[in-house]
Amino acid sequence: MASIPVSVEENNGAGEVNGKGHLIRVILADTQAIFRAGLRKIFALEDDIRVVGQAETLAQTLSAVKKFSADILVFESALAPNPVEAVTDLLRQLSGMRLVVVTAASSEELTLEMFRRGVHGIVSREVEPELFVSCLRTVAGGEPWLDSQGVHWVMEAYRNQHSRPAGSRPKVQLTPKESLIVSCVTQGMKNKEIAIRVGTTEQVVKNYLRKVYDKLGVADRLELALYCLNHHIVDNTKVPPLPAAPSNGNAASAAAAASSGAGTATVPSAATVDPDSSGKLS
Repeated sequence: MASIPVSVEENNGAGEVNGKGHLIRVILADTQAIFRAGLRKIFALEDDIRVVGQAETLAQTLSAVKKFSADILVFESALAPNPVEAVTDLLRQLSGMRLVVVTAASSEELTLEMFRRGVHGIVSREVEPELFVSCLRTVAGGEPWLDSQGVHWVMEAYRNQHSRPAGSRPKVQLTPKESLIVSCVTQGMKNKEIAIRVGTTEQVVKNYLRKVYDKLGVADRLELALYCLNHHIVDNTKVPPLPAAPSNGNAASAAAAASSGAGTATVPSAATVDPDSSGKLS
């Protein structure tokens, strides 16, 4: 058994694929070498995914997170005797890296608690290879991932939460800017398009969303959208149209940025379940 995490890709600093598109750099943390090897073979077939490090113990995982520059940590829940506390500790140290947890079997309690703690995706050890790849791409794009069973558990937990007596959550008042950004979220827009419509930057949008999460006591975009739609918080907030395309040659880039989520659906993309039960929350 190796005593330190092992790098499996020398060129782990690359951030682009063939000069375009983001390269998803992954750390694999799993107790079984054969499972890690299988995932490496699967990801090797994809141009936009590269394994940059691996670990087989919790200590190695913590070391790998510090040693390797990556976008996603794939973490087996069995690596820790208390996986919920382990992911809480990991999330404090990831510095922007996203966390996908691999579980041996579906568990409602574990799924809900992991998402409350901030996990970005949960997959079963039996997941199909193409769904695992879709999971990484979805999470790398800033969206959560759950299979259809997990979505059902989250929705039921949300409904039960709001069946509690009135007053269990304090009433809050969003500022006009917060309401505007939240309204965009409920329509399925990603931060990039929200920034364009509101006339600010993606980082400012992220900062506003963090404040709104704290105000409303929600953990992510899915809970935020469901909460606001259920309580009609942004019903009267009008989302501004996309600005006119610039005439200085940047029209193509502006159009590309806007095309990521310009739909008018009232159900947020984070809460949309693929009818083929792919498990994607996109």
